[in-house]
Amino acid sequence: MTGPTAHPTDPETYATLHADATALLEGWQPTSPDAAVARDRTLRLLGAGPIAMSRQHRPGHVTASALVLDATGSRVLLCLHVKFGLWVQLGGHCEPTDQTLVAAALREATEESGIAGLRIDPVPIDVDVHQVQCQGGSLHHDVRFAVLAPPAAVEQVSDEAEELGWFPLDQLPEPLAGGTVQMVAPALAALRRSPLRLAP
Repeated sequence: MTGPTAHPTDPETYATLHADATALLEGWQPTSPDAAVARDRTLRLLGAGPIAMSRQHRPGHVTASALVLDATGSRVLLCLHVKFGLWVQLGGHCEPTDQTLVAAALREATEESGIAGLRIDPVPIDVDVHQVQCQGGSLHHDVRFAVLAPPAAVEQVSDEAEELGWFPLDQLPEPLAGGTVQMVAPALAALRRSPLRLAP
């Protein structure tokens, strides 16, 4: 069952998204040794079936996030997360209406930035597994993508952020979430090789 009437606690709600995530990660060339380990852990998690895409799955669940760069690739958009008190990339839980991980990451980036016209590279730039407080303690298996903002993009703070800010790539803010900085180099590489051309 998929679509707006789907119920998030029904494992089959996420069947299409689960199939997409499995195929995407099975065919992905990891960008670092740590990403390779996280990818393998995430594929093992996906062995639990579609429920692994849901935040209800306490052993862990797949999330999708995006490192948003400006049109020149010289700055990154980060949010100061209300719950964590850390600067992080945009992203979060998959929803029953998401059909692909790419769509989930783009939806999250659009919702949290308030920027229309974001463009996403469909090849992941990183996978990271980290502890979170969901369901009283769980793991996020976060699949990350590079996203390019249109020229003159103006962000709007959402309910999940205390603040949004653009930062030069060599001057990231503190306190910074541990897994964010490792996304910068593969994001730049992705945007240079993909159709999402950086502005001159």
